[in-house]
Amino acid sequence: RESITGMLDIYLSRVSNKMNEVMQVLTVISVIFIPLTLRASIYGMNWQWIPELEFYYGYPVFLAIMFTVGLTLLGYFRKIGWV
Repeated sequence: RESITGMLDIYLSRVSNKMNEVMQVLTVISVIFIPLTLRASIYGMNWQWIPELEFYYGYPVFLAIMFTVGLTLLGYFRKIGWV
């Protein structure tokens, strides 16, 4: 009986560890893409007074900032060992 209980504990521990790994990956993906999605959705609105409308390189600069933020977050997560 103790052997079966021990094996069940080992199995549940392995399942829990696997679920934690999956949750970590989903968290990293969410933390990288949610800020980018927010910025893109704000700039996707039809406003009259978007500062980038007057600036010729406004949207390329905006895309470069989004790309830089995403890569910075990815680099940070690699540095702390999450990816």
